Amino acid sequence: MDTKKIISKLENQREFLAKEPVISVQKRKETLKNLYKNIKEMTPQICEALKADLNKCETESYMTEIGLVLSEISYMLRHMRKLTKKKRAYSPLSNFPAKSYRVASAYGVVLIISPWNYPFLLSMEPLVDAIAAGNTVILKPSSVSANTSKVMETLIAKTFEPEHATTVLGSVDECTVLLDQDLDYIFYTGSMRVGKIVMEKAKEHFTPVTLEMGGKSPCIVDETANIPLAAKRIVFGKLLNAGQTCVAPDYVYCQESVRDRLVKEIECEIIRQYSVDPLTNKNYPKMKNEKQFNAVRELIEENKILFGGRVDENTLKIEPTILNSTFEDRAMQREIFGPVLPILTFKEIDEVVKKVNSMSKPLALYIFSKSKENQNLVLSQCQFGGGCVNDTIMHIANNHLAFGGVKQSGLGAYHGKFGFETFSHYKSVVKKSNLIDMPFRYQPFNKVKTWFIKFFLK
Repeated sequence: MDTKKIISKLENQREFLAKEPVISVQKRKETLKNLYKNIKEMTPQICEALKADLNKCETESYMTEIGLVLSEISYMLRHMRKLTKKKRAYSPLSNFPAKSYRVASAYGVVLIISPWNYPFLLSMEPLVDAIAAGNTVILKPSSVSANTSKVMETLIAKTFEPEHATTVLGSVDECTVLLDQDLDYIFYTGSMRVGKIVMEKAKEHFTPVTLEMGGKSPCIVDETANIPLAAKRIVFGKLLNAGQTCVAPDYVYCQESVRDRLVKEIECEIIRQYSVDPLTNKNYPKMKNEKQFNAVRELIEENKILFGGRVDENTLKIEPTILNSTFEDRAMQREIFGPVLPILTFKEIDEVVKKVNSMSKPLALYIFSKSKENQNLVLSQCQFGGGCVNDTIMHIANNHLAFGGVKQSGLGAYHGKFGFETFSHYKSVVKKSNLIDMPFRYQPFNKVKTWFIKFFLK
């Protein structure tokens, strides 16, 4: 797509907002109902596209992408009227007589840049939130997940007027053109490297941003944990999308006394969930492309392998692999984003807090423990975006919880009401009465007025 066409899409949305500065709640709801209906109708095509892009099976595609988008639409349809209402605020004596309130207003034209690993979910969920908040949207999906991007282009064209929501397909050039424009809000999901570029571009126009990135999310297992259940849930969270999940447990940090039991149980769970040979399992996802395949394969050091380690260059699949690791190993130097699970050990829980806090702040943290003392210590003293106690991943499926990172792992949050708030600017308004006018704030000042000012402002 050439630059003129991209700028034309932006100008069309500007003109639309000039004619209709406030998109009615009724129109927002009708549009989201139509989107819900169209997603249901196009579910087979969406699943086919996800299969072609990432080899995701129908069940995983629905559970981790389509179903979560439908759930977000349902939430907004139930709560949108309440979310758009004025929120009353306390009026201090210094403002008497007055009413104070906050009112949500849309930012305007929103750019959503989405990644390839969950191409449907991480495009459509922020789009739903932005539309619910009254914005127009330009969606720039990943060129890597090309099949899903084309299906979304069809879905959005079928659902929205182009001046309300549209897509821009393409790669780096198209994304650069969009980022060079004067947008009202940018929502980006992807790597920290590109996140820095997005922030640099945004500052040229003082455009507010949300950045959803990642990091090395730890999974802590202490000696009180239910080891078989922990293994089951770790394998589930780690191997969704073959580990290409920003909130996947990046490494397991377990107490020395349970390390061997945990490794054995994880091995059993991999076989139970993905068969003896996951490389031939048609429901086991692949790496996105050869570059990602090679990057993850390079992290597997042969002398560190406890389980797995095989690869298939033809299908771009990497066998679920457990590594006996230290913090100096290759697999611990960056986010893995693949089905490789380093196992590290600690003696006392205090070590965990110190080590986790010495690293970049992760997007997620998981702790498996029956000890409330250990749970509270880790949750209160470690900094991370969000997480679970005695589970993995599932916090992202709760519309009533904010999802987002901290510092290196992200800026801002969304999901449910938090998504509505992310895409809304809240105007603070004081509505004064004309019946009474307190005189003490006006010149010329004297001792009596000064006394009143000090009385009210303390």
